[in-house]
Amino acid sequence: MSDEKPDLVDVQIDGEWHQFPKGTRMIEACRQASVEVPHYCYHPKLTSPGNCRMCLVEMGMPPRPHPGEDNPEPDEDGHLPISWMPRPVIACANTVAPNMGIRTNSELTKDCREGVMELLLANHPLDCPICDQAGECTLQEFSVEHGQGESHFREQKVKKPKNVDVGPRIRLDDERCIMCSRCVRFTDEIADDPVLGFTDRGSHTVLAVYPGKELANNYSLNTVDICPVGALTSNDFRFQMRVWFMKEVNTIDVNCATGSNITVYQREGQIYRITPRQNNDVNSDWMPDSHRLNFHWINGEDRLTDPMVKEGNNHRVATWQEALATTADKLTGIQGSEIAVIASARMTNEELLMVNRLVRHLDIGHIDTVPRNGENDNYLVAADRNPNTNGVKLVLGLDNPGSQLDAIKKGIKEGRIKALLSFQENLVDDAGFDGETLDKLDFFLTAYPLANPTADFADVVLPGGCWAEKSGTMINVAGRLQRLNKVVDGPGQTLEPWEIVRDIIQTTGGGNGIYSALDIFKQLTEEISEFSGLTWGRIGDLGLPLIETGITIPLLDREKERIAQGLIVG
Repeated sequence: MSDEKPDLVDVQIDGEWHQFPKGTRMIEACRQASVEVPHYCYHPKLTSPGNCRMCLVEMGMPPRPHPGEDNPEPDEDGHLPISWMPRPVIACANTVAPNMGIRTNSELTKDCREGVMELLLANHPLDCPICDQAGECTLQEFSVEHGQGESHFREQKVKKPKNVDVGPRIRLDDERCIMCSRCVRFTDEIADDPVLGFTDRGSHTVLAVYPGKELANNYSLNTVDICPVGALTSNDFRFQMRVWFMKEVNTIDVNCATGSNITVYQREGQIYRITPRQNNDVNSDWMPDSHRLNFHWINGEDRLTDPMVKEGNNHRVATWQEALATTADKLTGIQGSEIAVIASARMTNEELLMVNRLVRHLDIGHIDTVPRNGENDNYLVAADRNPNTNGVKLVLGLDNPGSQLDAIKKGIKEGRIKALLSFQENLVDDAGFDGETLDKLDFFLTAYPLANPTADFADVVLPGGCWAEKSGTMINVAGRLQRLNKVVDGPGQTLEPWEIVRDIIQTTGGGNGIYSALDIFKQLTEEISEFSGLTWGRIGDLGLPLIETGITIPLLDREKERIAQGLIVG
């Protein structure tokens, strides 16, 4: 990395002087100076077409002397006087220059914004009460602050297509569209799926999908996120809940090893939607559709809600005390070398440390996790579908997760392994275990969020909380340590997995003293050198680099190239 400092230029913004790197866009300079410039078409991760004209500002430069005149004298601070241009300029596509002046709140800029707002609202439908964008609509916000409250237009509004199906997950209302083109540029520049465009001209311009095409790529719902109005809406969230009723929780995606940063919206224990959260070191501003929609099962009818103990061939609901006592009783007399543990790379580092404690406490001889591999989509979906494989390697010390599963199966079949403890894994569906193998065990315990075929063969079934019902940390594919934050409480008697492991340790004669995931994290910092000196607060909402993996995230690599080319701000 070069140690050279960027060339800085002096820029006056609303009477105050600042310094910015040469080439900084005027809108970004204003943002850095904590000055708002309203905009619609501009997005730092997309090219700037200058469509909406909402970001018009006054610009000035030092005057050039006429022939025979002396150069103007600088003021006492060394700044030259500024000669203001008679016409405003767009702030999104122009860059700062030495001794430039910018006015964002002059009468000229106010008049321009009012005019732009008037034109945008001329044909806009008055359907705010039923619009899903209500509460998040910048057209509403800017109309209050920058609109004039009364329109000069008296003619009938132009009618455009409504409730148009543009893909399997998105609806389009063309009457609400303000032609910002964010969605068009996203599909072209980010998703590499240029299926959107504008047709017709003037007041009759509409957003449309190219004939014979549909907006169906796995990143299509990002267009809903960046739409500044209610033109594009999600079929999944449409008319489900008003945003002001929901609580927002920042956490991370667990559908693959990328660990995209997300915001989860819930009300009264029910999750309604997930949106990407900006992290330029992980997922930029985006996330895959398949990941953001994979939450409905959390409130499904097949959730395990109570501990169960097998009696004969059937299971009955039990208390936690009964289930734990049964576990301790069944493990009595079984040697540690005859016990196997299968943990999950979907578990947090804190949960994995408790598993490690359990293995040491009972001197367990066999431990592994279940690998999940798929195809890297060359954007954000990693080939590793487990969110914390790096945590498994670091905390459990497994260099090659999944390599011992066949040996564990063989040990069970041969009678050398008599007890199996499975945490957060469906062994039948995801790890190739069959009923004939599991029936050979003297004792089998499974902890999992959902009813599943594996539970049919278990002596003890425990309801373990899912990703949205727990807190902890995970390490993503690039080696970044990130926080998973609890969104909702689990149903019924569900416990977080670390609590389950802790209680098993205690019931089988081990120590306790653990009351929260934070307690375990503090022990991680003491026992594993890579965590030394860390705190949850230091990790923050964006995480921090922990280990080197040599793996990068493809979408971020392309974004860096676009920034270097000057196409986007980033």
